[in-house]
Amino acid sequence: MFNIVKKTLLAASLALVATTAFAQGIDDPTRQPYLDAFKGKKIAFVPLAMGFDLTEGWAAAIKKEADRLGMTFEIRDPNWSTDAGAQAITSLISEKPDIMVIHNPDVASYARLLKRAEEAGIKVIQMNMKSSYATSVYIGADWVGVGEAQAEAVIRKCGPGTSQKIQIMQGVLTAAASAYSMKGVENVLARHPEIKVVSNQAADWDATKARNITATVLQQHPDLCGSIGFWDVMDTGTAAAVKEAGKQVYIVTSGGGAKMVCDNVKAGLFGEEISYDVPSQGRDLGNMIQALVQATEPMKVSLYSPVRSINAENLGPRSCWELDDIKKY
Repeated sequence: MFNIVKKTLLAASLALVATTAFAQGIDDPTRQPYLDAFKGKKIAFVPLAMGFDLTEGWAAAIKKEADRLGMTFEIRDPNWSTDAGAQAITSLISEKPDIMVIHNPDVASYARLLKRAEEAGIKVIQMNMKSSYATSVYIGADWVGVGEAQAEAVIRKCGPGTSQKIQIMQGVLTAAASAYSMKGVENVLARHPEIKVVSNQAADWDATKARNITATVLQQHPDLCGSIGFWDVMDTGTAAAVKEAGKQVYIVTSGGGAKMVCDNVKAGLFGEEISYDVPSQGRDLGNMIQALVQATEPMKVSLYSPVRSINAENLGPRSCWELDDIKKY
């Protein structure tokens, strides 16, 4: 009996000590080292250009994370010039930021520079468009999967009872978004010989070129059923040509899911977007920056962004995003 009472009193005493400790709070031993790891770290972003939804969204996500953790962030904007982008990367290699985030114009132009950057001890994240050289991290779309999803969407609309004629509007042919998306489209079309590709041209990410190409295609094929385009901003030109011609063409595009897309779907200009969702990519980007800063060993990581369809059937108030949302939240 005495032993039972003794054990009960001991347990009560230990519970009291534990309760007192929790009431006073316990410091997290990993928190301060985590916060200290980021102080003074430098992040540099070299996009294709600023001023459109993708790069503005990613930059807002990086800046928010940098501000939160005490890092510095700068943008070197080459404004669509590959030469200017190469010069910016070359300059950054000598300045040695801790992390560079690179949006490649194509698979070859920056490859050697990215290798040099990593050899200089700079950790490199490739954002949404890959180089032939694999750096520490790739974050972005699975372009082959995007192309497959686009082709399947068009085929659903351009089956029996239609002309089964489609066009393909590529961007820059050597860019990952075009080359890999085209492979995905080809994977699906190989199973559907009934689909007739009447035009497969490159508009170089330019909405005006896309508009002119589509206008010509519609003159030659007024019964065109569908269009697969590899970027929504470019495909605003495709949609403009279709509208001007007074035709009904099911345009399936891809992009980051900004508000412009929902507006165009609602207006009937776009049939569907395969979206890789910039806010989600921004979250991945912020998390991977944290991981790279803390990493003690080299890493090779790919984070392929999940995609979703934005179309008239699922369109809702939260289907698309605005830049202010990323900056605020």
